[in-house]
Amino acid sequence: MGKNVANKVMINTVLMEAAKNDRDVVVLCSDSRGSASATPFAEAFPGQFVEVGIAEQDLVGIAAGLARVGKKAFPMSPACFLTTRSYEQCKVDVAYSHTNVKLIGISGGVSYGALGMSHHSAQDIAAMSAIPGMRVYLPSDCHQTRCLMEALLRDQEPAYVRVGRNAVDPVYTEEDCPFEMDRATVICEGTDVCLVACGEMVLYAKGAAEILKGKGVSASVIDMYCVKPFDEETVAALAAKARVVISVEEHSPYGGLGSRVAQVVGERCPRPVITMALPDAPVVTGTSKEVFAHYGLTAEGIAERALKALA
Repeated sequence: MGKNVANKVMINTVLMEAAKNDRDVVVLCSDSRGSASATPFAEAFPGQFVEVGIAEQDLVGIAAGLARVGKKAFPMSPACFLTTRSYEQCKVDVAYSHTNVKLIGISGGVSYGALGMSHHSAQDIAAMSAIPGMRVYLPSDCHQTRCLMEALLRDQEPAYVRVGRNAVDPVYTEEDCPFEMDRATVICEGTDVCLVACGEMVLYAKGAAEILKGKGVSASVIDMYCVKPFDEETVAALAAKARVVISVEEHSPYGGLGSRVAQVVGERCPRPVITMALPDAPVVTGTSKEVFAHYGLTAEGIAERALKALA
């Protein structure tokens, strides 16, 4: 894979590799094969692809039914619709019933840009994390996405995976992508500030640490791709070394990564916790990068917030 690869493309790449030798791998779409980059899968494995049309509740229900008869079901749909229109099916048919369904939320966060609030998913981490038995993952780049998808193909439990729409710069390399299932990845360790990020925000947190280093500030960066189950041990260990903790996420300030970070730090090693997130309001219109810049969710914005907190 080249330098800039969309996580959704990597998801389908891994599934196509698996489908060559495993007829139980099934991809389902809700009139979303194009936006999910699943067209190559549908063309290569028509007998292992199901198109249900714009019917997200059916998408999840059918996926759960296929899983019940031994299939490995991967329903793909825009995160904004998958986690709201089919929430009951995700809760009952998938999580409560322990079906082997991996829900793939594509174009998550604000990556639909100008389509506005109806197409943004700023509540999905909170909603899906609140479902007992549902795991929630936000991989940061294509290399971590590959590791995650290969691991998910090997297990039988439900999961929700949220990825963006566009190609993203890599955080890791193909040769150097440390990964342990359900354990956060520590990118660097520091003693002044602890940055905890997930999804596309990890790249910006890493950049912020580099800016801070140039200003004499030592920063830890935690890639919390596994929002649930949450790696409390890693957060507590690195937060205990820092003066301030900052969480960064492409999500509402309520119920997401920041809430979990604050809970853990408050219980185990109390110190100031700052949540950097999207506002509790319809976000401005623009590309992902324009929206991130507007709300300070950039390397420069994170570094500036850290310096203010330390001051």
